[in-house]
Amino acid sequence: MDKPGIPRPTLSRLPLYHRFLAQVSEAGRAVVSSEEMGRALNLPAAQIRKDLSCLAEFGRPGVGYEVAELLANLEEFLGLANDKEAVVVGAGRLGQALASYPGFAAYGLRIVALFDVDPAKIGLEVAERPVFALEKLADLVGRLHIQMGIITVPAAAAQAVADAMVAAGITVIWNFAPARVGVPAGIWLESEDLASHLATLSYHIKRRGRKA
Repeated sequence: MDKPGIPRPTLSRLPLYHRFLAQVSEAGRAVVSSEEMGRALNLPAAQIRKDLSCLAEFGRPGVGYEVAELLANLEEFLGLANDKEAVVVGAGRLGQALASYPGFAAYGLRIVALFDVDPAKIGLEVAERPVFALEKLADLVGRLHIQMGIITVPAAAAQAVADAMVAAGITVIWNFAPARVGVPAGIWLESEDLASHLATLSYHIKRRGRKA
């Protein structure tokens, strides 16, 4: 879980800093300033310094941040250097796409299996990951000590799946279903509202169409 007391908006920005630092590190840079980070990320330099101070005291006035040191501390703080395993419930197109996405490896995330209630999907393999019947969720989560579950089912089934994950011992849930789900205290829930994002993009497309 996140460091006690760290604001959620700050936590959401830390991966942006990590990505930027990884890029400048690959370019061979040793030092970078908060002003440069701010210009690249379209964020105030003061906000960046405040966010990074939640980790520890980094940077030297007039010099900047040592890229390798800050990058290593961000990876440690965010747990990116640690391997994490997850399961996906919902072996439809979105679930299969997430299970097949190679980019998760850079963040230490490995999806080990998918689950579904459709007999036509059970027994298949997606990117060399098996698709199991949903009733086997608790057994696999318990045996492998899985902490993270990803929901990619239709809206009507989302709450039941979340309940099943919690009952199985999962403590971190990433919800892609177009529905609001409730979880007990102590469970970290992150929801991706793809429909809301699409509606926002559609609005901007419409506005730009009027200006053309």
